[in-house]
Amino acid sequence: MPMLPIPAFVSLVLGYLALRTSLSGDRPLLVMFLAACALQSGLVALVLGYDVHWLRPVLPVSATLVPTLAWATFQDALVARLALRPLLPHVVAPVFALFCRIFAPETSDFVVPLIFVGYGGAILLQLRGASDMPLARLDAGRIPSVLWQMLGWALLASALSDVLIALAFATGKADWALWMITLSSSLVLLFVGLLSGTPAASGPTSDEAPVVPETAPQSSEEDVEIVAKLEAFLTRDPLHLDPNLTLARLARRLHLPEKRLSTAVNRVTGANVSRYINSWRIRHACSLIARGTGITEAMLESGFNTKSNFNREFLRETGVAPSKWKDAAPVPAEETAA
Repeated sequence: MPMLPIPAFVSLVLGYLALRTSLSGDRPLLVMFLAACALQSGLVALVLGYDVHWLRPVLPVSATLVPTLAWATFQDALVARLALRPLLPHVVAPVFALFCRIFAPETSDFVVPLIFVGYGGAILLQLRGASDMPLARLDAGRIPSVLWQMLGWALLASALSDVLIALAFATGKADWALWMITLSSSLVLLFVGLLSGTPAASGPTSDEAPVVPETAPQSSEEDVEIVAKLEAFLTRDPLHLDPNLTLARLARRLHLPEKRLSTAVNRVTGANVSRYINSWRIRHACSLIARGTGITEAMLESGFNTKSNFNREFLRETGVAPSKWKDAAPVPAEETAA
């Protein structure tokens, strides 16, 4: 092994990514996920790179933190903001791994991969057949669904690599195991770097353009009626202010199929449902800020949970940053009339 094993390098980089993400203050579960990946890579480096053998029994238990936090991060980013209570049942996975390690250590090589398979499969099943991410919160940012699919497949691949590594050690081919660990560590670094480096994890980007096709599909009279119905509904019932709003829930309230609603919005407005809803949220935030509401309060009351997504959508919709809006724009006409 080199002086700085690949897993040790991966651990340092993941630790840096966790620290960088924590400074944004937007995604605490992603920070925990990155920290768990960094911890696991560090433990692997100590055991295999520096022969700290007394830590070997810890590896199977600490490994199970990765898929459980991956699932929590996925749920928090796309489905609903998670509180502590919904996370408590998932403590069963590392606790069960610890139980197996103490009382039946020979089962660890099978229990841990099964936990990875379970969580990876759950993520892929929830994403399967999603149209415009109907299960995703509409303020979830621009993390592409393909990255979350990659996360699911990465957990499945990790389960397979764990089995192969265990077989390599069992058959006396330790060199093969070290090569597999090095390869899997490199792939983990690449994937987690992509996940933590998406626009939802960072601040606003300057290259974002409206999602308008070069040749917009011809909207039908039915499409126009659906969008008019949606506008009337949001005016009457401001469901867009709910940060956990999903396409599925919105379509259900309008008594429409998810795909039909999504297609109509896209054809009439040239934007997807997420961007359309965010436009309503930004207009509400502008009204609040113009009346003297603080930016953070306006963000939360308008259905946003993260500053990065709010700042990005605000800049796209108004052309200025939220901090400059109060001085740059007059009080809306409806507010002065009131």
